Amino acid sequence: MFISLAIALPFIIAALIPLIYKHIRQWHLGWFVLAVPVALFMFFIRFIQPVATGKVFTSTYAWIPSFNINFVTYLDGLSLIFVLLITGVGSLVTLYSIFYLSEKESLHHFYCYLLLFMGAMLGVVLSDNLMVLYAFWELTSVSSFLLIAFWHHRKASRAGARKAMVITVLGGISMLAGFLMLAQMADSFSVREIAAMTLTNEALFIPAMLCILLGAFTKSAQFPFHIWLPDAMEAPTPVSAYLHSATMVKAGIYLVARLSPVFGGSAVWFWVITVIGLITLFWGSFNAVRQTDLKALLAYSTVSQLGLIMSLFGVGSMAYYFGYADEHLIYTQATFAALFHLINHSTFKGALFMMVGIVDHEVGTRDIRRLGGLMAMMPVTFTIAMAGSLSMAGLPPFNGFLSKEMFFSAMLTIKNVDVFALSSIGILLPVIAWVASVFTFIYSVILVTKTFFGKFKPERLDKRPHEAPFGMLISPLILSLSMLLIFFFPNVLAQYILSPAMRSMYHEAPIEKIVPHITPWHFNTELMMTVGVILIGLLLYKYLPKWRRVYQIFTRERSFNALYDASIQKAEQWSDHVTMRYMTGNLTHYFMYIYVCFVTLVSGYFIIAGTFSYDATINAPIANYEWIMVFVIIFAAFYILFAKQRMTAVLLNSVIGYVIAFLFVVFRAPDLALTQLVVESITTVLFLVCFRYLPDLQAGKKRSKRARKWHGLIAIATGATVTMIGLAVLNYDKFAPISSYFDDALNLAGGANIVNTILGDFRAFDTMLEVVVLFIAGLGVYTLTKLKPKKGAAKDENQ
Repeated sequence: MFISLAIALPFIIAALIPLIYKHIRQWHLGWFVLAVPVALFMFFIRFIQPVATGKVFTSTYAWIPSFNINFVTYLDGLSLIFVLLITGVGSLVTLYSIFYLSEKESLHHFYCYLLLFMGAMLGVVLSDNLMVLYAFWELTSVSSFLLIAFWHHRKASRAGARKAMVITVLGGISMLAGFLMLAQMADSFSVREIAAMTLTNEALFIPAMLCILLGAFTKSAQFPFHIWLPDAMEAPTPVSAYLHSATMVKAGIYLVARLSPVFGGSAVWFWVITVIGLITLFWGSFNAVRQTDLKALLAYSTVSQLGLIMSLFGVGSMAYYFGYADEHLIYTQATFAALFHLINHSTFKGALFMMVGIVDHEVGTRDIRRLGGLMAMMPVTFTIAMAGSLSMAGLPPFNGFLSKEMFFSAMLTIKNVDVFALSSIGILLPVIAWVASVFTFIYSVILVTKTFFGKFKPERLDKRPHEAPFGMLISPLILSLSMLLIFFFPNVLAQYILSPAMRSMYHEAPIEKIVPHITPWHFNTELMMTVGVILIGLLLYKYLPKWRRVYQIFTRERSFNALYDASIQKAEQWSDHVTMRYMTGNLTHYFMYIYVCFVTLVSGYFIIAGTFSYDATINAPIANYEWIMVFVIIFAAFYILFAKQRMTAVLLNSVIGYVIAFLFVVFRAPDLALTQLVVESITTVLFLVCFRYLPDLQAGKKRSKRARKWHGLIAIATGATVTMIGLAVLNYDKFAPISSYFDDALNLAGGANIVNTILGDFRAFDTMLEVVVLFIAGLGVYTLTKLKPKKGAAKDENQ
C-alpha cells in the first residue's frame, strides 16, 4: 500500500505545482520539490535490510480485473537498486537545479516535468503487471520529451526532443506487441508468474523476445538507435544528469535484467544482447573521441557505457542455459558486474554531467577548442572532473575500476565456451572490449586535459571563469565521494544491494556462489589489460592529431543521423502527398469518401457473409395516410435537387424533417417525435442564421456531367445500402438480439422509458465521454481565441 503511494506522490505534487507556484517565490519552489525525492529516498532506504534477508514486498490494487490488469507493485532486490538510483540521484539533481537554473526560467514547468518523470520511472521498476509497466514506460517518453524540449525556443531542443520521442515511442509500441505475445503464451500479465514458467518451446517465444528487445534497445540508446541520446543533450544539464546517466536510459537495462529469467536460456537472447552491447560499447567510445562539445562527449560515453552493461547481461544469461550447476555459476558474475557498473556509472556520469554544467554556467561555453587552463580558477570543479574521469576510464582508486575489471573477467571467461559457436569466434569478445576501453581512456583524458590543463584562453570565453557557488558543488561532490567509498568498501554494497538483486534474478542458485568477494587491490590478467589500456591510450592520445583523420571517413552524410533525417523527410513528403490527395478542402469530396467507404464495408459484409434476407409477407399493412407522408418526403427530397433558390432548399429540407416527426407520432413514439421537432427547428434556424454565408446553390450544378453521374450513383448506392440495412434487421439472426435485456429497464435502471434509460443509464459512460469531448473542444476554442503570447516570447528560431 505504501509503495503504491510512493509512486503516486510525485504525480500528486506535480499536479499541485501549477496551483501553488504563484504563492511560493520561484527560487523557493525548488526547495519545496526537493522534499519529494528526499522523502522517497529515505522511505526506500528502510527496505534495504529486509530485502537483503530475502524478503519481497507486494501490494495489489484492482484496476481492470475483468482483463486481469491490476496495479501490482513488487519490490525486490533488483527493483530496489533502481528506486534508490531514481530517488537518490533525483534528490541530488533537484538540489543542483536550484542553483543551476535562473529564477527567470519557467521553474514550475521544469519541476512539474521532473516529478512526472520520477513517478513514471518508479512505476516502471515497481510494476509487476506488463500492461501497467508499459503505461509507465510510455509516460517516461512523454515526460522526457517535455524535459528535453524545456528550452523550446531553441530549434535544436525541439528537434532533439522530437527525435527522442519518435525513436523511444516506436520502440515502446514494439515492446507492447512483445508483451501481448508474452501474455498470450503465459496466460498472465504478471512478470513474476511469467518468470516462473518455461516458454522456450512456444511459437511466439522468439518474436516476443525480439519485439521486447527492440523496445529495450531504443530506450537504452543501443546501436543503431543511439542517435537520439546526443541530440537530447540540448536539454538543461540537470536533465542530462538525471535522465541520461542514472534513470531513463537505464529503463531498457532494467527490462533486460527483469526478463532474463524468461528468455535467458536462448541463444538468440545471448547473441543479440551481447553483440549489440559490444557494438554499442565500441561505437560510442570511438565517436566520443571526435567530439568537441563536452556534453556531446559525455553523451557518446553514456552510449558506450550502456553498451558495456548490456553486453554483460548477455554474457550472464549463459547461466540460464547451463542451469545452476556449480561449474557454470561463474557466468552469473557477469550479471553481478553489470549491476555493479550500473551503480558506478550513475555516480561518475552524474558527477561529470554536473561538472560540465558548472563549466558551461560559469565560463559560458562547452567547446573544448575554447577551453583550457581552468584548473587554477576552478579547483573544486577540477577535482570533480578528475574523480569522474578516472572512474569512467576504469582506474583506481575509484569504483569504475572494480566493475571494469569484472567486465574484462566476464569477457575472458566467455571466450572459450563451447556453445553457441563461441569456441570459434569467442576471442573477439575480449578484443572488442579491450579496444573500446582504450578509446574510453582517451576521451576521459581529453575531457580533463582540454578543459583544465593547457593554455588559458580568456579571449575566447564569454565569461570570466570562477568557481561555482557551493550549492552547485554539493551534489557532484557527494557523487565523487561515493566513488571513493565504493572502491574502498565494495563488499558492503555487494552484501546489502547487489546480493538481493542477484537473488531476484537467479532464484535457485546459492547466493554465496553467485556473489563474488570484491578485492580492490589485485594482480591478474585483467590488471595487465588495464595497464595495456593506459599505455596504448596515452600513446594514441599523444598522436591524436595524426590518426584523427580516420574520422573523416565517417562524415555526417554517412551517419545514422543522416539516415534518420532522410527517412523522416521522405515520410513527411509522402504523407504530405497522400494527405493533399484527399484533404482537398472540398466538402463534396469528403462526403464521397465517407459514403463510398460505408457502402463498400456494409454491402461487402452482407455479400460475403450471405446474411441478407427479407420476407415481405411479415410486414404490417401500410395505411393510405402513411403512403401520402412517404410520398411527401420523397417529393421534397427529389425537388431539392432542382431548387434554384437557397431559401427553397432550406424549406424543403425542413419539410422532410417535420414529416418524419409526424411519422414518429403515427408510430406512437412521441419522445422521438419531440426530439425530431426540436432538432429540425434548430437546424432550420441555423440555416437561416448562416444564410448569407452559404455557398452558391448552383455551384454544384456547374460540375461536369461525368462528376454529377458519379455523385448520383454514390447517392443511390448509399440510399440502397441504408434501405438494405433497414430490411435486413427484420430477419437478422446472425447474433442474438439484446433488446430483451433492455426490456427490464425499470428494474435495472429505474426508468420506465427504455430510450431515455438507454441514453441516461446504460450509455452513461459513453454520454459522459461525449460531454468530455465537447468540453475539450471548447477549451481549445477558448485558448485559440482568448490567450495571447507574452511579450518577448518570440525568439530566434535558430538559437
